Amino acid sequence: MLAQLSKNIFLYASQSKVLNQAAKKWGLRFGASQVVAGETIESAIKKVRELNEKGLVCTLDHLGEFVSSREEALEATQYNIRTLEAIYRAGVHSNLSVKLTQLGLDIDFDFCLNNMRQIVETAKQYNNFVRIDMEDSGHCQATLDLLHELRRTYDNVGTVIQAYLYRAEQDVKDLKGVSLRLVKGAYKEPPEVAFQDKQQIDENYMNIIRLHLLSGSYTAIATHDHHIIEKVKKFAEENNISRDQFEFQMLYGFRTDMQQQLAKEGYTMRVYVPFGNDWFGYFMRRLAERPQNVAFALKGFFGK
Repeated sequence: MLAQLSKNIFLYASQSKVLNQAAKKWGLRFGASQVVAGETIESAIKKVRELNEKGLVCTLDHLGEFVSSREEALEATQYNIRTLEAIYRAGVHSNLSVKLTQLGLDIDFDFCLNNMRQIVETAKQYNNFVRIDMEDSGHCQATLDLLHELRRTYDNVGTVIQAYLYRAEQDVKDLKGVSLRLVKGAYKEPPEVAFQDKQQIDENYMNIIRLHLLSGSYTAIATHDHHIIEKVKKFAEENNISRDQFEFQMLYGFRTDMQQQLAKEGYTMRVYVPFGNDWFGYFMRRLAERPQNVAFALKGFFGK
């Protein structure tokens, strides 16, 4: 019960615009520097290069969400384009992850779609890939609708499906052939739309992983759960699924020992590397996911 209370507090804080604005002035505090790779593109590229040297690939995420003005959304669009350009110039191995609410989804669908077209077109020019992060359930359908529009023209864009949503299985079936990152889910969702029980979420998570792998689609398994990872390894081996068809993903600053071990074993291991001054919501959600994360983040250590 105490753990659930702690989780609710962190999730509530993650959605506070007042605290988010204040955090931009604080700079990286409360251990956030252990899980956020600095506030600038330059600092993020430096971290990506260090990770690449350890055999890890990356995806960069310029933090920010729930933008309410067109000006902010246009600035975020250009910042993401500059990030893609910086990745190319530096010659590092990294994709780009984006949140649609940062790019104007709450303002106007077509406006956001146009911003995304610019980003995905830039990525195509640099032979790169863009992952659309999934946000809360209220944005799920709009995100998938926008992805569908983009994929009429581009094949270098995919999204994320959250296993705790009841709709996850059908969405995975509908997205056969699309590169998906599969996650358990990190937002506070009501029982009307999402499983609340951990065991049910874990079971559905493995279910959608199996579905997407067996469909021949590229699958990114994003988890720190070593039990899930071992099950995926075994399932892939038993079903002759090539390691070229899937990858593991983990968050920057978490389970670094396991990240390097997976890379040494020959699996593609991609690190989700967030950066920027709008870090507070992301950091609060990480602390909410597991009570242990509080201590681990503050110590810059996870997994032992």
